Amino acid sequence: MKKLVTALALFAATPAMAADKMTVLLDWFINPDHGPIIVAQENGYFADQGLEVEIVAPADPSAPPRLVAAGQADLAVSYQPQLHLQIHEGLPLKRVGTLVATPLNCLLVLKDGPIKTPADLKGKKIGFSVAGVEEAVLGTVLGKYDVALSDVEMINVNFSLSPSLMSGQVDAVIGAYRNFELNQMDIEGHPGTCFYIEEEGVPAYDELIYVANPEKMDADKIARFLAATEKATQFMVNNPEASWKVFSSTSTEFQDELNARAWVDTLPRFALRPAGFDHGRYARFEAFLNDKGMIDSVNSVDAITIDVTAK
Repeated sequence: MKKLVTALALFAATPAMAADKMTVLLDWFINPDHGPIIVAQENGYFADQGLEVEIVAPADPSAPPRLVAAGQADLAVSYQPQLHLQIHEGLPLKRVGTLVATPLNCLLVLKDGPIKTPADLKGKKIGFSVAGVEEAVLGTVLGKYDVALSDVEMINVNFSLSPSLMSGQVDAVIGAYRNFELNQMDIEGHPGTCFYIEEEGVPAYDELIYVANPEKMDADKIARFLAATEKATQFMVNNPEASWKVFSSTSTEFQDELNARAWVDTLPRFALRPAGFDHGRYARFEAFLNDKGMIDSVNSVDAITIDVTAK
């Protein structure tokens, strides 16, 4: 008994093993798109995996992938379409997990406006925020209706997508998120209509993904991160109201109608298996970008994404 008591006393005096630290850079300010990350943090799922995760919202949304490529963070939340281009630019990045497994992007018009189909956009103005992939996406959608990119006027509205549409500055916007801008416009009394790009000829893709530098990453830590976010996603799907309370309690800024609506609309789009991926989806989007002249060669899927859980 004396030996047992001594052993227990030694165990109690031994400090707990320090958690492994990780830095995760978001793509934008915290919002419902990041639900699984925030819920995993708040519910202790990262801690259960022996992780201490620092979640950082960027000052410059374009910076996170480049910072990860430079080894200044473990993970960045980014976008599948941009990853294809970044790899062709020479950045040492690979997709290691999925956060939002469907496109959120859409071609958005006013519901009560004159644009009833993309064919009506000939000779009209279309707002956008980021050049590049959006042009390939828009060209594909318009092409289905025999409208060329040269038939429309592209206007860079920066990040004022829905305001520029509601004010009449443009007739449509590309790059609007169906879970945010669509709700925002409805709340403000200017309901919109989305033309869903994956229904208009654009290959389906993962909207939000986790990217890492394959030469610098710790695959074990990332696998544990993905296990925690998978558990969080399951909790969210099973308990939508309770998980919303967990998320919204982290900031009063989230406690409004827009974020509440966005939470509901985003729930079915989160990746239930964040570590898993569709090989064909990445191959098809790579071929799509090549066909549209965005890239001059075709990488293998192994050069784009990796399964960090594979033993």
